[in-house]
Formats: sequence, C-alpha cells, structure tokens
Amino acid sequence: MPSTRAGKDACDLLDADHRAVKKMFKEFEELTQSRARSAGQKKMDLARQICLELTVHAQIEEEIFYPALRAAIKETDLLDEAEVEHQSAKDLIAQIQAAPEPDDKFEAMVKVLGEYIDHHVKEERSDIFTKARASRKLDLVGMREELETRKEELMSEMGATA
Repeated sequence: MPSTRAGKDACDLLDADHRAVKKMFKEFEELTQSRARSAGQKKMDLARQICLELTVHAQIEEEIFYPALRAAIKETDLLDEAEVEHQSAKDLIAQIQAAPEPDDKFEAMVKVLGEYIDHHVKEERSDIFTKARASRKLDLVGMREELETRKEELMSEMGATA
C-alpha cells in the first residue's frame, strides 16, 4: 500500500499534533501581552481551539494508541501516568471552556494547561513513543491511518458544535 506519507507512523501523527498545539499556546501567550481591543476575543477563540485540539488528541490516544500499546508492552505504568495526565488536562479544559471571558484567571488556566501539556509531551516523546517504536507487536504505520480517520470524525463532530 504505497502512501505519500511513507515512513510516517502513529507517533509522527501524534507528535505533529503536539507541535501544532505548542504553537497555539505560544500565540496565546503573545496575545496576553497585547493591549489591542480585539485581543480578548482572539484569546477566547484560540483557547477554544486549543481545547478542541487537545480533546480530540486525547481521545484518539485513549481509544486507539494507548490500548494497543498497553497490549504490546510490559511496562504500562507510563500509560497509567499518561491517562492521569489526560484527566488533569480534561478538568482544566472544562474550566477554560466554562469561562465567560478572558480574565487573569482564564489566562492562568491556559498557561497551566500549556505547562501540563509540555510535561506530557516530553514523556510521550522520550518514553512512550520510544517503547512503541521498539515493540515488534505494533503496526504504527497502519495505526496512523486509523488515528487520522478517527481524528477527522471527531473534529467533524466536535467542530460542528464548537
């Protein structure tokens, strides 16, 4: 099955999500420094986009990537920790989404979410992705397609209501 994405695997897809969200967090930080009138609405919009992207990303990891990895490797404590980190992020996402306007606390919540995500990404890159790629039991290239398909479905579902 030739593909234009030859050599790209599930970890590459997930890491591309990580980089995209990191860029959005950086844009949000720049907006917090802005005095422009439109900055408040832009912050709300960007925070909602960050929350949507992270929600979809966490869901595809929890539905597809983590269960496959859990079945393929012996050391699952990293996955337990990742799932706890996901729940912490989800709790903060819910608070951000419930905020009526971008006040100082709102900005702090987005900043802390970014810090959570940075920590989580470092562990995924250095530990989880390394173990996934070392496992002979996983078809990470095939899984990438499954992740992409599910991500598109969820973005469509959530994007319509976001």
